[in-house]
Amino acid sequence: MENLPRDKKIILFDGVCNLCDSTVQFIIKLDKKDIFRFVALQSDLGEEIVNHIGIDRTKTDSIILYEPGTAYYYKAEAAIKIAAQLGGLFTLMNIFTILPKSVSNSVYDYIAKNRYKWYGKKDECMIPTPEMKTKFL
Repeated sequence: MENLPRDKKIILFDGVCNLCDSTVQFIIKLDKKDIFRFVALQSDLGEEIVNHIGIDRTKTDSIILYEPGTAYYYKAEAAIKIAAQLGGLFTLMNIFTILPKSVSNSVYDYIAKNRYKWYGKKDECMIPTPEMKTKFL
């Protein structure tokens, strides 16, 4: 884990989920401060990070925000923290932190449970374009 950039926040995402893929591309477009790096959960590095931080994969399979050496977040909390880092109107997502985690995670879990049905699924993880390659670990 020493090779992970300490000055970047790492978003672990479901690499075969169309919704997740679109979300990653959206974040990359808005990440003007170059805050984030991305790793598919299905990759070797993704599995290594998940094991390192000790997240039970049965609790989440769609998004984890990892701040190397500091903290990690998953489900709704990760989505809210990512949005807040994008600035602008996205900082308003912080309002959802007033909700109990059980409520925000229930909404998150409902979307995550239906994401393949609603948005589809790929056979394999996306291959980043040369321009996007630096954003992926």
